[in-house]
Amino acid sequence: MKILSRFLLLLLLIASFSEVALGGPFVGVNIGTDVSNMPSASAVVALLKNQQITHVRLYDADRQMLTALANTGIEVIVSVPNNQLLGVGQSRSTAANWVNKNVAAYLPNTNITAIAVGSEVLTTIPNAALVLVPAMKFLHSALVAANLDGQVKVSTPHPAELILDSFPPSQAFFNSSWNNVMMPLLAFLRDTKSYLMLNVYPYYVYMQGNGVVPLDYALFRPLPPNKEAVDPNTLLHYTNVFDAVVDAAYYAMASLNLTNIPVVVTETGWPSMGNANEPDATVDNADTYNSNLVRHVLNSTGTPKLPGVAVNTFIYELFNEDLRPGATSEQNWGLFSANSTPVYALNLNGAGSTLGNNTSAQTFCVALSGADAQLLQAALDWACGPGQADCSAIQAGQTCYSPNTVEDHASYAFDSYYHKMNMASGSCDFNGVATITTTDPSHGSCIFLGSGGANGTSSVNGTVLGNVTYPLTGTNITSLNSSAPHLQSQIHPILFPLVALPILFWNLPIL
Repeated sequence: MKILSRFLLLLLLIASFSEVALGGPFVGVNIGTDVSNMPSASAVVALLKNQQITHVRLYDADRQMLTALANTGIEVIVSVPNNQLLGVGQSRSTAANWVNKNVAAYLPNTNITAIAVGSEVLTTIPNAALVLVPAMKFLHSALVAANLDGQVKVSTPHPAELILDSFPPSQAFFNSSWNNVMMPLLAFLRDTKSYLMLNVYPYYVYMQGNGVVPLDYALFRPLPPNKEAVDPNTLLHYTNVFDAVVDAAYYAMASLNLTNIPVVVTETGWPSMGNANEPDATVDNADTYNSNLVRHVLNSTGTPKLPGVAVNTFIYELFNEDLRPGATSEQNWGLFSANSTPVYALNLNGAGSTLGNNTSAQTFCVALSGADAQLLQAALDWACGPGQADCSAIQAGQTCYSPNTVEDHASYAFDSYYHKMNMASGSCDFNGVATITTTDPSHGSCIFLGSGGANGTSSVNGTVLGNVTYPLTGTNITSLNSSAPHLQSQIHPILFPLVALPILFWNLPIL
């Protein structure tokens, strides 16, 4: 009877979420603008349409972007920047003017669906915390007055570090010093049928774990059952950081007796390049994380607490922001460079299918420039041996023998293996001495696999974009033969509270 009661409760929760959540499932993108050569608004929208991206989040309410997005059907979250929060939170008339100028003026042509009020306010500008909920209420009242509250929801993005004691997720709670803000804020979200905006960065959890958090666990890679984390209170198994953090948010809300509020992940991603002390900020890991994330979300996998309930998500971010201060990784979260060239092809594991940012139909796996020669040689030997890559072209007298260097031969062998594996995520690593590139390494008569469309073209639910198009919305991608930031105004905080989460994971008994 107890099990039946829990099952019925789960069905009720799922039903209530289906009424509140944003449709979905979908994966959208954040559009940051700290770019030295930022494309025009019309060029950005053309890229979004070309890639079949149907949901975007803006960090402001830029007039040119909102105008360019008109009549596209793309759903848009606009934002009240942190520097405007005080004015909106202290004056109903200022909030009403903001809605009239930045929302009502563009509807219905531009499909604005939400207002994000500030960004990580409680941790970045805590002195403005007391005006956060009033600002949200004033904006909502303005929407009600304009008869737009059914179309446009109001929420505010929170960092995951606001959740303490994150593992086991069933014991999670919000930092109690903010209870005087969080309780009325969550009640507002519940009463207006809005959702909790949460920024989730497994990359930082992994980096701050000091080797305790397995990389596979952060990247959604499959884990054997004896490596899964188990919540001892619920006996739920966790196979990735993302789900554990999202469930921790659900449990933290429940600890305040506030439920039926869905979570939308407003920022997540993985950097494709980093400083010397960020060795796992690589193209391959960024590809792996985001590819697996897309598969996870679009298949409506849900979380262990709420299986089948989609966690709609926005990838951080569309473009690399070269003007952002801080570590190299801060400038390298984008799917594209400013000239709309893909940083990497977002793979859906298996069969060579790609999605999202592959516009070139050409991706290659090559040796990392400057990699240790001995490591390269070992990886080359493996690729041409146990890896069964076709290395005939780099034999003496063949078309790719010259230049006769370990790096050049390794590049050909790595690329041969990469395409043999259908460009699956993780197939271009070779213990860290390989990287994915969209620059064709072919030279003279030496033609690499993937050059000139050799890896084929296909189309899925749309026109051909590069070699595969896949809309970032809720079509079940299992039918394909494949499986698959952050603060805009300052550098990411170090997510120390989340470090405790994975450290505890690996001390739990495996059931």
